[in-house]
Amino acid sequence: MLIIQKIKDYQQLTKLNLSLLVVFSSVVGYMIVPDLHVTLTNVLLLLLGGLCVTAAANASNELLEIKSDKIMKRTMNRPLPDMRMSLLEAIIFISLSLIAGLAILYYYFNPLSALLSLISYVLYVAVYTPLKKISSISVLVGAIPGSLPCLIGWAAATNHIGSLAAWTLFIIQFFWQFPHFWSIAWIAHEDYTKAGMKMLPRIEKVGYFTAFQCVLYSAVLVPMSMLPLMAGLGGPITVVGLLLGAVWMLYNSYQFLKDNSDNMARKVMFSSFVYLPLVLISMLVDKYI
Repeated sequence: MLIIQKIKDYQQLTKLNLSLLVVFSSVVGYMIVPDLHVTLTNVLLLLLGGLCVTAAANASNELLEIKSDKIMKRTMNRPLPDMRMSLLEAIIFISLSLIAGLAILYYYFNPLSALLSLISYVLYVAVYTPLKKISSISVLVGAIPGSLPCLIGWAAATNHIGSLAAWTLFIIQFFWQFPHFWSIAWIAHEDYTKAGMKMLPRIEKVGYFTAFQCVLYSAVLVPMSMLPLMAGLGGPITVVGLLLGAVWMLYNSYQFLKDNSDNMARKVMFSSFVYLPLVLISMLVDKYI
């Protein structure tokens, strides 16, 4: 039972489900590179390296936010605020995981992919995390490391990021994060407020400004459905997949604008959870089938 509990603790510490989605984005960014000879070994190494860095970032986030996590209902049972894990254990895990992840990316791929991963880690931990208690601009800052994994995957394959194709997934994922973040922040506003976090574009959970922002950024994703085609990264399957996901997010965001409720915000959140995997899978299917 102790082993099972320890495994569950590390799943919470690393936010494993979120980490896997982030790493999947990096793997797709790697695999969609035109004319790349993809091997299972390289995919698994990229998966492992990315997972180590992402796990270190999420664990660092929880380490810095122990006091806040103790206050919020959704986080108070995490291993650090619940004191099931010591600070020393978390620090050792973060250090080993970060070093291992960066080493894998550096030695098995290239220094550029390792550098981008380190930049992503620093932005997330040292800038985004403390900024959450200062200003809602933290969402904008957090969208950068949140979008870098796909660029890291591209860099791992090509050792460069100087093209529209390289930045295509980054741009799409960047704009996707705003309705995603704000729908979650709307639902969890009371918890965030108790912890002193400023996550909504307006301080109070009033008015339609947040919902309007969700509509605005979701609308941007609709024409962006053509971006992979323009960059030479996809065909009809990609365009249809992206377009369906964007239209569905836009529809739910518009419903949230009409009915400024937690229930409607939750629908925006769920549609955002579907959108990103749909985008990534569509691009993979378009290339390999």
